[in-house]
Amino acid sequence: MANVVRAALVQATWTGDTESMVAKHEEHAREAARRGARIIGFQEVFNAPYFCQVQEPEHYRWAEPVPDGPTVRRMRDLARETGMVIVVPVFEVEQSGFYYNTAAVIDADGSYLGKYRKHHIPQVKGFWEKYYFKPGNLGWPVFDTAVGRVGVYICYDRHFPEGWRQLGLNGAQLVYNPSATHRGLSAYLWRLEQPAAAVANEYFVAAINRVGQEEYGDNDFYGTSYFVDPRGRFVGDVASDQGEELLVRDLDFDLIEEVRQQWAFYRDRRPDAYEGLVQP
Repeated sequence: MANVVRAALVQATWTGDTESMVAKHEEHAREAARRGARIIGFQEVFNAPYFCQVQEPEHYRWAEPVPDGPTVRRMRDLARETGMVIVVPVFEVEQSGFYYNTAAVIDADGSYLGKYRKHHIPQVKGFWEKYYFKPGNLGWPVFDTAVGRVGVYICYDRHFPEGWRQLGLNGAQLVYNPSATHRGLSAYLWRLEQPAAAVANEYFVAAINRVGQEEYGDNDFYGTSYFVDPRGRFVGDVASDQGEELLVRDLDFDLIEEVRQQWAFYRDRRPDAYEGLVQP
């Protein structure tokens, strides 16, 4: 019998406040559960606007502790209610002056499994993230969930192949890539990089992008979220580039082993020859 996992993702428009944004995602999650999904992931800093379009201290107000902040506690309740694994990207404050772009991973019974902190922090027009976030310091964890082994790589991280590979080496079967990227900057890369990473590392990728424009800048977030399989093929249609959407797709995890036996990329790696890659 095939090892099929029904997975979901949400690309959403900003509502204007955290309470309504979280409530909207709760309803998407409940709908995904009604449609049989067993895991769902949300976009980068899903409960806030993409405030990194500007550099203003007022936006530190969006930060909260992980896992003890209100949003992650609420998502733990939602996981228990729906029986789904949930990937929850938020702005994390660890202590005064220590802020991270983070995703918490919650198991289907509501238990907190851990978090990933974004490693690569951009500082370019419209994406002033170094103003807010320290670089991640927790490595590339892969979480044993009710649906399988799940990793996270956040937005700008996707341009760096090293983390994708480490997630594969750590046993990931599905990697969620919550993002906030706009039409004029990297749209032509969006359908290229994550499928290439899925092929190179032989696992499934869930690529999530925001959609629409928000009040803190001119970025036009273009959606087109998708799931891609280990052969680099989209699983079902890609989401709209204009509107909010919930995607629910069946992922055949047996394909991972099939591809790894056929293409054998892990067998033919040469880590003994890669020393230069990690020299500063």
